[in-house]
Amino acid sequence: MSNPGDIRRHVLVGTAGHVDHGKTRLVEALTGIDCDRFAEEKRRGITIDIGFAHLEAGEMQLGFVDIPGHERFLHNALAGLGGIRLLLLVVAADEGIEPQTREHLAIAGLLGIPRAVVAITKCDLVEPDLAELAALETAELLAPTPFAGSPVLRVSSLTGEGIEALRAALLAAAEAVAAPPDPEAPARLPLDRAFHLHGRGVVVTGTLVSGSVRPGDQLALLPAGGSARVRTVQVHGAERDRAEAGERVALQLAGPQLAELPRGAVLATPGAFVASRRLVARYRLLPEAAPLTASLPVRFHLFSHEGLGRVRPLSPVPLRPGEVGWVEVRLAKPVVAVRGDRFVLRRPTPAATLGGGEIADPLARPRSQAAWPAALAALGAGEEEVLALWVADARLAAAGTGELARRLGRPPLATAARLAALAETGQLRELPAGADGHARWVAAAAIEQLGERAQRELKAFFGRDRFARGWPRAEAVRRLLPGRAAEHAGTYLSWLAARRILVVSGELLTLPGREVSLSGEESDLARRLRERLESAGLQAPSPGELAAELGAKPQILEGVLRYLVSAGQVSRLPGGLLVARAAVDRLVADLAATGWERFSVGQFKDRFGLSRKWAIPLLEHLDSRGVTRRIGDERQLRRS
Repeated sequence: MSNPGDIRRHVLVGTAGHVDHGKTRLVEALTGIDCDRFAEEKRRGITIDIGFAHLEAGEMQLGFVDIPGHERFLHNALAGLGGIRLLLLVVAADEGIEPQTREHLAIAGLLGIPRAVVAITKCDLVEPDLAELAALETAELLAPTPFAGSPVLRVSSLTGEGIEALRAALLAAAEAVAAPPDPEAPARLPLDRAFHLHGRGVVVTGTLVSGSVRPGDQLALLPAGGSARVRTVQVHGAERDRAEAGERVALQLAGPQLAELPRGAVLATPGAFVASRRLVARYRLLPEAAPLTASLPVRFHLFSHEGLGRVRPLSPVPLRPGEVGWVEVRLAKPVVAVRGDRFVLRRPTPAATLGGGEIADPLARPRSQAAWPAALAALGAGEEEVLALWVADARLAAAGTGELARRLGRPPLATAARLAALAETGQLRELPAGADGHARWVAAAAIEQLGERAQRELKAFFGRDRFARGWPRAEAVRRLLPGRAAEHAGTYLSWLAARRILVVSGELLTLPGREVSLSGEESDLARRLRERLESAGLQAPSPGELAAELGAKPQILEGVLRYLVSAGQVSRLPGGLLVARAAVDRLVADLAATGWERFSVGQFKDRFGLSRKWAIPLLEHLDSRGVTRRIGDERQLRRS
């Protein structure tokens, strides 16, 4: 098995140009490799599907993706253009600029390919003046595009004229765009082919967009789910112990069936990416396209993925031809995407390229029209502003480092560093790690709002019940921290307590400095009421009977009762029955002395001289305290 050897940088070159302008023969002249692999391609003399070749020079490796020039096969061409860093635009000297030349060039601009080199082919078939005219025409075509000033060279694949100069120009351009591999980046391989190879099983090919792949790696299959183990790795026909980002790779897999590996599927580091159907992007409408005024059906192309969807502008002002604006793309089927990915939109019928751009948020959430401007301003800024927006979107449920990294398309460590920087500025607060081992983050503004709401709710609670010793914690959490936010209740309450917004006392919450006080009359009533309930044992009078017996107004007696219940001196049983805490404690001690392991309701009634009216509520109260446990029609005494 071979290694990358002295190859240190990998640049993918994509051909573009009109059908029959000599792209495939040019790649063969540069590399010695014929990219047409189908018999029909050789018979008809045109490229139908993407083909591949490579060229190595010192530390540089150029991988060539030869795309079809015929308009009918443009969907195949788009599958091969993902990951391209260098465009080789091909124009035949005897024909000049043709329709597919223009469309391929427009698509290359939409995909953000950073550099281009132009080859004027078939110069052996025309007079030098005609070749020069084709070169001038091409330079004029490039002038208003991102590729203005690109090298334009005249060549002949048949005679070899200009081939060495073109090879040198490609290598020089590749030096300018080559990026060192990121060892922390997760692997991501969009598939463009999958097939059975006799004696080897299932093999897939694609351009490794990020990370690296080794034999033995276990990769997730997205978006369908499942996994695959890499048996062998090949780069340009040679086995490797590692393939790196920017290389064309072939992987022999164990696990999935061929039908599970369609073009557009993605093999990736497990847990590193997520699929989505709703995207927000900066979108450029081509000059020849119609204005975008409302939701429009489109065909969406991202790397090797192709699918149907709809695009709509996020501004009330229509997007005019040639303009750049914000759009939302909704897809019929999920796609694996991250922030920064480039895409192309085409009209489904009649087929035509409409525009394309860069994804700003691959997991976009719905917003009101009034909320979009601020969100789009953040999405158009740097990574820290984007992370702050996404954390704020999560509210008190908080956002995990792992999920934010998947959305951003960055390694978790790099994402955590960005989040920590935001925490240092006071914009975010860090919560304890979740189940995935990564910290979770909440916006400081969300905590401020929680504090304000907690103060309002506590004041309202005590306004309703001035005798209460505190707001039950369970009820407070339900009110203040709905859904997943309740998972962090302990942390949030401790933060609020540290800021003296509230006080946590066991299972009760109260306002700082608040103490329940009773008037002299109420205090005397509380003493007499407690003594009466303690003397009544397990079958106390009702509140109405107590009010009459003690000569108290029912509403005053109810307030004092709530005070005694919150103080733990009286228990209110299911059904509203009252019993003194001391009587319950004696009952627990008496039960322990029985020697029972399990007992029935009848035994309990007989032992303590209770009616069913009292026996059932008392048993349910003991269940809630953990003294007993119900098993069918019986209770088990829990000795602990």
